[in-house]
Amino acid sequence: MLSIALAGKPNAGKSTFYKAATMADVDVGNYPFTTIDANRGVTHVRTDCPCLDREERCGRENCHDGKRFVPVELLDVAGLVPGAHEGRGLGNQFLDELSNADAILHVVDASGGTDEEGEPVEVGEHDPVEDLQFIEEEMDLWLASIVDRNWEGIERASRSPDFDIDEELADLLTGVGATELDVARTLRDLDYPDDPIQWTDEHREELAAEIRARTKPIVVVANKADVAPPENLQALKERNEATIPTTADGELALRKAAEAGVVDYDPGDRDFEIVGDVSDQQAEGLEQIREVMAEHGGTGVQQALDTAVYDVLDQITAYPVQDETHWTDGQGNALPDAFLLGEGSTPKDLAYAVHSDIGDGYLHAVDARKNMRISDEEELDEGDVIKIVSTAN
Repeated sequence: MLSIALAGKPNAGKSTFYKAATMADVDVGNYPFTTIDANRGVTHVRTDCPCLDREERCGRENCHDGKRFVPVELLDVAGLVPGAHEGRGLGNQFLDELSNADAILHVVDASGGTDEEGEPVEVGEHDPVEDLQFIEEEMDLWLASIVDRNWEGIERASRSPDFDIDEELADLLTGVGATELDVARTLRDLDYPDDPIQWTDEHREELAAEIRARTKPIVVVANKADVAPPENLQALKERNEATIPTTADGELALRKAAEAGVVDYDPGDRDFEIVGDVSDQQAEGLEQIREVMAEHGGTGVQQALDTAVYDVLDQITAYPVQDETHWTDGQGNALPDAFLLGEGSTPKDLAYAVHSDIGDGYLHAVDARKNMRISDEEELDEGDVIKIVSTAN
């Protein structure tokens, strides 16, 4: 399962975003370090279900009339403050947890109503672009410290005649999600001495920054968009194209109202319908949320998750079935599973995603939409429905 981590300074709304995305019972408070122990839960990304191309909807638990919700892991830990890479605040706890994340959702108080430490100030008083810079710097310096602590081992290994810096750095950086390919591509873009002994702190910091950008891509969640000055949202978008105006409070309110049967709403919808009895005060609050959604195309919570997984991480959704005619499993369940795979994945990659035994016994695959056998090397597309034929079936 892909892992998405929430980063940000205290009091930016990370815990509210987490609760809205997972509906888990966590503390939400208007004070720094609401979160002490890491919260780890399951949320979902949204895509179109292949059942939309059939006469009937598949009726799966994670399919709401053709809106398919695919599970991913969401991690929320303590807020970061300047100096986190040196252990200030609860920084080390967060940065260590960050190691396994595939992408980062940086939750920013776009209203400028909290300072760099997360303490409340007047709306517009703090520049949220500064928060983007310091989070990136803290992450880069944290990774640079890992490289620095282990550099002596790289220097010793360099004395060997078969030394390969790509392999050595890949071994060192595996723990933060870097592959040998990530390292090779990064080194190709850098100027550095052939002899590791001649590397300076600047070389190592540049390496760390490039590896972090490659292995921990960031989507900016411009939270509190309902009260944020428009110029703040524009400045954030100019700094990072992957910026999503968001009201985590609004999403949480809608999710709770939907659970209570008051509104008809699915995460990611651009609007909602009031279907239950509400007080005048509740109706007013819902209409305020509707206005923000109309301006930004939704609450932003689902959009941020989808952007991270489908746009930044370049994932596709594939659906393995046993019956290529009816798109069902052995028990007759329509489109029972959905798997996220990297762009360029093949039928055999899908087989291994289902189970290692299915992958080991892979024979061939059938495109259920076309009802025809496909090449083992064919790249899968978003929404493909595939029958895997394996000796392990």
